[in-house]
Amino acid sequence: MSDVAALKQLVEKKAELQKEVAKVIIGQDEVVNQIILSIFSGGHALLVGVPGLAKTLMVNTISQALGLHFKRIQFTPDLMPSDILGSEILDENRQFKFIKGPVFSNIILADEINRTPPKTQAALLEAMQERAVTVAGHHYKLDLPYFVLATQNPIEQEGTYPLPEAQLDRFMFAIKLDYPSFQEEIDVVKATTSDHKPVVNSLFTAQEIIDFQNVIRKIPVADNVIEYAVTLVSKTRPDNSLATDFVKTYIDWGAGPRASQNLILAAKANAAFNGKYSPDIEDVKAVATGILRHRIVKNYKADAEGISEEMIIKKLF
Repeated sequence: MSDVAALKQLVEKKAELQKEVAKVIIGQDEVVNQIILSIFSGGHALLVGVPGLAKTLMVNTISQALGLHFKRIQFTPDLMPSDILGSEILDENRQFKFIKGPVFSNIILADEINRTPPKTQAALLEAMQERAVTVAGHHYKLDLPYFVLATQNPIEQEGTYPLPEAQLDRFMFAIKLDYPSFQEEIDVVKATTSDHKPVVNSLFTAQEIIDFQNVIRKIPVADNVIEYAVTLVSKTRPDNSLATDFVKTYIDWGAGPRASQNLILAAKANAAFNGKYSPDIEDVKAVATGILRHRIVKNYKADAEGISEEMIIKKLF
C-alpha cells in the first residue's frame, strides 16, 4: 500500500475509532482526540482531572477499540518498582526465573501516578523512553506498540508526590479533563444506570498501528513550520533572547528540545487525521497547549496573580 493510500485509510479508521469510543464515552471529544493523536504519534499522555470523570474507563475503551493488550497499575504509597517491572524468583529447580510485571503490555494505565514515591515513579522512565526495562542486570524489550497513559488528580494534595520534571517531560501530552456539560451529564446518567452494555469492536491490529505510526513519521514538513515550532518552544525559556517580558515575569523554566520534537510529530498526526499530506502552522498551534502546559514551570508571581499555563501559551502565539 502506498503512503497516500495509507493516510486515506487512517482518516477513515480514525473516524471509526471515535465512533466506537463514543459508544461508551459521552462527550470529551477533544480529550479522546488528543489521546489518539498521542498514540499514533508514538507518545505517552498524562490525563489530569478530578475523580469520577471516566479517565480509567476512557483508556480501557480506547485500548479495546485499538485491539491492544491493556494493564492497569494502581499507584499507591507502598507500591514498589518490582510491582511494576516484575521480579526474579527461585523456581522448583532452584533456578532464577523472571516473572513479568504489568509493565509488559501494549497500553499501561498508570492510575493516580502522583500517589507513589519518586523511586517507584522512576521505574517507568526506561520503559517510556527506551521501550525496554532492566531487571537484575537483564535487559527486556517491551512489545510494540507501547504507550503509558497516566492519570493524576489535581485537587487531592494530601499524600501525593509531584512528578519530577524528567518524568513529566516523557509525556507527549498533558490533557486536562473538565466536568461534562449539563446535557452530557444527563446522557451519562441515562447510559450508565440502564441495563444496556455497549460492545466495543477492535478495529486495528498491533502491526497496523505500528505501520500507521511509520507513515505519519514519513510525512514531510516545511522548514518554516519547523522553525515556527522551535521558535514557540524557545519563547518559553526566560533566558532566551526570543522570550517576551511576559514570559520573563511569570516563568521560571521553559520547555526543552523534546517539546519541539513532540510539536512536529503531533502536528504531522493532526495533519494526517485531517486528510492533509503535510502539516502547517495551524497544526502546530492545534497541538501546542497539550504539549507545552506541563513543560512550563510558573513562578510564585504567576500563581499569586492567577496566571495559568494556558494563558501563557496563548500569549506565545
